[in-house]
Amino acid sequence: MLDRLAEFFVFGFVPLVVGILAVPESSVAAEQAVRGEVIYRERIALPPSAVLSVQLADVSLSDAPARIIGEQTVKPAGQVPISFEIKFDRSVIRSRMTYALQARIAVDGRLMFISDVRHQLDPLTDAPQTIVLKMVPPGTEPTASVFGQIWVVDYVDGMGAITAPQATFTVSEAGKAGGSGPCNTYFATAKVDGHAIAISDIGSTYKACAPEVMAEEKALFDALAKAASYKVDAGKLTISDKDGREILRFSAAS
Repeated sequence: MLDRLAEFFVFGFVPLVVGILAVPESSVAAEQAVRGEVIYRERIALPPSAVLSVQLADVSLSDAPARIIGEQTVKPAGQVPISFEIKFDRSVIRSRMTYALQARIAVDGRLMFISDVRHQLDPLTDAPQTIVLKMVPPGTEPTASVFGQIWVVDYVDGMGAITAPQATFTVSEAGKAGGSGPCNTYFATAKVDGHAIAISDIGSTYKACAPEVMAEEKALFDALAKAASYKVDAGKLTISDKDGREILRFSAAS
């Protein structure tokens, strides 16, 4: 009798152990992927230095930078089509929001092909996507813009380098600016005319952080209020005051 009871309890626990081991698989199920290919019409082979970047972005807000949901960088060589697969967490996708794919090919840092038409899609579809790129003639690459980009703060006048907590800055053509400070979310009004920039009406949320973090945030806000001109070059943004002295430096978020 005791032997039979022992067999019951030993074998009875097996399904429970198997069930516990199977739980982590649920996190894998949340991963989604958008797959497809990139093509262009020209009969041109890509050199080994070519780099293709394909992004899945939330483009719902017309007056704010697109929010990147996922991205893949490929180093192709030869002819198109070029296959891509962008993996992302499906839980970040929201109904009634607008999503699009955007792509570009650069050779030795020079933009060679770009998607100039919005490729809108449902990110949760399984249908393969085809992105058609347009060739950018030499010497006509679009001028680097301060708009439509999340800029990560690298340096603030009077404070030095800011690494953590990470701070960001964005500005839209509609005249809105803001981002994440070392502690609080902030917002402001921006006027951009050529390479002149003026930032005013800076406000923020009211979260309290460590004194050293609050000091970094105050230095950031003070520097933004002194902004007079800017320069964008090779993924870097610098802002200078009215005397031409650099007071802020940023890197484009990847």
